[in-house]
Amino acid sequence: MENNVSGIVYLVGAGPGDPELITVKALKLIRSCKVLVHDALIPKEILKEANSECEIFYVGKRAGCKSFLQSDINELLLKLSMEGKDIVRLKGGDPFVFSRGGEEVSFLEENDISFEIVPGITSGIAASSYFGIPLTHRNGASTVTFVTGHETSAKKEKSVNWRQLAHTSDSLVIYMGIRNIEFIVEELLFGGMGPNTKCAVVQEATLQNQKSVMVELTKLPQIIQEKKIRPPAIVIIGKIVDFKVNNNITKLSSVNLQS
Repeated sequence: MENNVSGIVYLVGAGPGDPELITVKALKLIRSCKVLVHDALIPKEILKEANSECEIFYVGKRAGCKSFLQSDINELLLKLSMEGKDIVRLKGGDPFVFSRGGEEVSFLEENDISFEIVPGITSGIAASSYFGIPLTHRNGASTVTFVTGHETSAKKEKSVNWRQLAHTSDSLVIYMGIRNIEFIVEELLFGGMGPNTKCAVVQEATLQNQKSVMVELTKLPQIIQEKKIRPPAIVIIGKIVDFKVNNNITKLSSVNLQS
């Protein structure tokens, strides 16, 4: 898009948490932008990369905490861009994977605001890699489904058909599913998924305090409770978990982006 009046909004993915996993392009934009509008869970090491004259706005959403409405975020982006400022809208993971990036882009288009998308590593891919699970494998796992677990049993019209997913995908990568895990497991069992199906849970993937566990499907809610697994966490269910490597090949280490 081209607009000679407003600034440009760069919708940028910050990656899953480890500061070293941010892209070179994202880092360049953060260091040069006039305004930074960021979500929760953005590493402090990344925020420190903004220049001294950059205006920084926090607009994060966290379960159980007071959150910014999406409409308020949209209006903030509009206001700042109409001031002619180039803006980095920084989101955890990838901006187009369960991150409402599509909603923000639609709003920018409707208001004739220039924008650019900068992808990031999504947490579903990072969590599996840092726990040693390949999401696909030619010897037995050719399909993988990324799905939100945010829907509750009380929701009248559900967009996720867990019973169908139980037999249509080799592996499921579930975002935001910890609080609804009992309902999810129940639906998968009703759909015909085997009770002994392997599962993995990775909390705070790629960070120093990453917590990971493997368990069978029927015991998944129990182990999440016993191990006190909390969001943000990724749940991986299906054949692919059988291909987990014996040792975690990824080393978690603190970094200095300026070094």
